[in-house]
Amino acid sequence: MTGAPEVSGFLAVDSGGSGLRVVVGTAERGPLARCASGEPVRTGERGIDPDHLMAQLLPLVRALTAETGPVRLTAAVVGAAGLASLGDALRAELPGALAAELGVRTLALAADAVTAYAGALGSRPGAVVAGGTGLIAIGTDLTGWRRADGWGHLLGDCGGGAWIGRAGLEAALRAHDGRPGGSGRLLEDAEEMFGPVTELPAALYPRPDRPAVLASFAPRVADACADGDPVARGILRDAARHIAESAAAVCPADGAARVTVTGGLFRMGDPLLGPLDEELAERLPQARRVPAAGDPLDGAVRMAAELSAGSLTLPGHPTMLTVTTLSGERSGD
Repeated sequence: MTGAPEVSGFLAVDSGGSGLRVVVGTAERGPLARCASGEPVRTGERGIDPDHLMAQLLPLVRALTAETGPVRLTAAVVGAAGLASLGDALRAELPGALAAELGVRTLALAADAVTAYAGALGSRPGAVVAGGTGLIAIGTDLTGWRRADGWGHLLGDCGGGAWIGRAGLEAALRAHDGRPGGSGRLLEDAEEMFGPVTELPAALYPRPDRPAVLASFAPRVADACADGDPVARGILRDAARHIAESAAAVCPADGAARVTVTGGLFRMGDPLLGPLDEELAERLPQARRVPAAGDPLDGAVRMAAELSAGSLTLPGHPTMLTVTTLSGERSGD
């Protein structure tokens, strides 16, 4: 008795701050099985650690292929947070590692902003703003990419969760000091979350997860805004302006482009989306905001199915989207 025949399939990976999410599927049938790990891939002196990624990934893939039956993984897409600036080691080593361990012949390495774009808009021209703790905007006319912000909480990510949370805590400290621009409501919220605000700098500054701690206060700013606090309303208006500026910087100039926002930041709802729509209408009157069709893992799946059937529609880029074949040829430069 013989086993089921082996079919050609794809591997799609989303690597982010909460760990790996992995899908195995085929171009004909779509996703067949998925799983996740809760440990983020390490970064070190060489950037994102390819050995740690493979150590995390291989057990997940083997569990999935045991579930799906015989699938020959000929194509893979790995979307990784930080790839554009920290991905040199991945680009150098991951194609060979996946070929040796899993038989992958074609690998697309993509920044998570690119997989977010593919998940939200597919292969259509437009702009996507991905917002969570940080914020980045990416746009394409299908011939090249444009990027705005994504520079981290110290240098940018303007309008993102850490930016909103920091502005809210500044307003709380202003109220504590009696300086203009303070919010008594946000002061109460800050002390409820963190204790006396006089102790906040010593507690916050040494923490390695400082951006996430700042972002944890952003929902309080949204709640205060919804309850009519004018300072909180002003913070979210400023955040909306920054987000719209980033979207305008990357949106294709010609035609009625689509703009999509995606990520946990926008679960704030109307307190942020209301002023954002007004700001977008002022800066991009020719564009329209449309709902995101899916998330970054959906984008990686879409790209992997496309790659396994032929080639990608989205344009390559030296750091944000490269495709490497088993022969070592690389596109995207």
